[in-house]
Amino acid sequence: MVGSAVMAYLGGIHFWWPKMTGRMYPEGWARLAALVVFLGFNLTFFPQFVLGYLGMPRRYHVYPPEFQVLNVMSTAGASILAVGYVMPLVYLIWSLRYAPIAGMNPWKAKGLEWQTPSPPPTDNFEVTPIVAEEAYAYGTGAPEVYPSGKPASV
Repeated sequence: MVGSAVMAYLGGIHFWWPKMTGRMYPEGWARLAALVVFLGFNLTFFPQFVLGYLGMPRRYHVYPPEFQVLNVMSTAGASILAVGYVMPLVYLIWSLRYAPIAGMNPWKAKGLEWQTPSPPPTDNFEVTPIVAEEAYAYGTGAPEVYPSGKPASV
């Protein structure tokens, strides 16, 4: 359960990072970190599932010899997982100073939050915007937002 929560947290941080900070992050490093976390997570927990299936009791200070290899694999996976968790910390902190400036909508998302500058101003919009298209009309460009409160053709 913790692994899925941490993965969701990392995904959310990466999605919202340009909006929160006004800076992009190196996408190549992000992909590499995601791969390292995925491999580390599976190498950590898959051997534990196998060990449980084989009947190894929990909380032993010395593992029985038949369980030693899988426990060492799990420990190695935890080390890889730790590296995968530190990588985003490093490149996200780096991006605060050295990364390129993020545009208003680097992901071509449809939400109104992506129609403001990055990072957003205190009030987001000076007037309440009116959206003139479907919420999930992807592939048709940015949403039509009328800051004046009415479409130009009306």
